[in-house]
Amino acid sequence: MSQWIDICAVSDLQANSGVCALVKGKQIAIFYIPKNNAIYAIDNYDPFGKVHVLSRGLIGDIKGEPMVSSPLYKQHFSLTTGQCFEDQSVKNEVYAIRIENNRVEISLEG
Repeated sequence: MSQWIDICAVSDLQANSGVCALVKGKQIAIFYIPKNNAIYAIDNYDPFGKVHVLSRGLIGDIKGEPMVSSPLYKQHFSLTTGQCFEDQSVKNEVYAIRIENNRVEISLEG
């Protein structure tokens, strides 16, 4: 059973953009797309640039798959799987995230 952690209010999110949250020592990039009623959570670490910057990346989609483009070297990561589109050997951690009663909750459990 997932343990949900309350991290912020929905109003703290930036629509169609990313924010970073520190949850139990992990930097998590959170992306909120209100028109699709979608919210995503992925590790904020860019494995190519070796820094925590994915929350500052541009979001969009590749062939219908929601993604974030790293602001450094422009690799694209799926927001649903964490898979890098350009290098199949690289995958970032993604996390279960939800909105409950106008609060954002995340589960760090696999």
